[in-house]
Amino acid sequence: MIDAKRRILLKGSLSATSIGIAVSAGLLSPRLVLADWNEAAFKAKEMPEALAALVGSERAERDERIRIKAPDIAEQGRVVPVTVEADIEGVTSIAIFAEKNQTPLIASFELAPNAMPFVSTRIKMAETADVTAVVKVGDQVFSNSKSVKVTIGGCGG
Repeated sequence: MIDAKRRILLKGSLSATSIGIAVSAGLLSPRLVLADWNEAAFKAKEMPEALAALVGSERAERDERIRIKAPDIAEQGRVVPVTVEADIEGVTSIAIFAEKNQTPLIASFELAPNAMPFVSTRIKMAETADVTAVVKVGDQVFSNSKSVKVTIGGCGG
C-alpha cells in the first residue's frame, strides 16, 4: 500500500518538474496553452464597440427566435444564471452582453457546425440592465434582450 502511494507521489512530482522545466526553458508557453480570445472585444467599454470588434458590425437584427432565460430579479448581481437558446439553423457563435457593466461583453462561445445553439452560464452584473444575446449565422448577426433587475451585490458593490 505504501509503495503504491509512493509511486503516485513520485510520478506526480516528476510530471510537475518536467512541466516546470519546459516552461522555464521557453518550450511551453502558458500563452500558447490558453484559448485564443478577442482582447479588443472583451476590453471595450461600450456595447457597439465590443460588438464591432467581435462580429464586425455595431448592429444586430432583433430576432425573437433567440430565447434568453434569466431571472427577472437577481437578488445577487455576483451570480446571475443565464441560458441562451436559438431556433436558427447554422449558428456559428453566441455572445452574451450585460449592457451596463464596465466591460459589457461577458462571454463569447464559438460553436461547431453541428452543435445545438444553446449555452448556459452564470454572469456577473454591475446593476439593473438588459442582458443581450448576440447570435452569428454566417455573415448575419441577430440579437434579443431581456431586462434583469439587480437588487444587491452587483459588480459595483
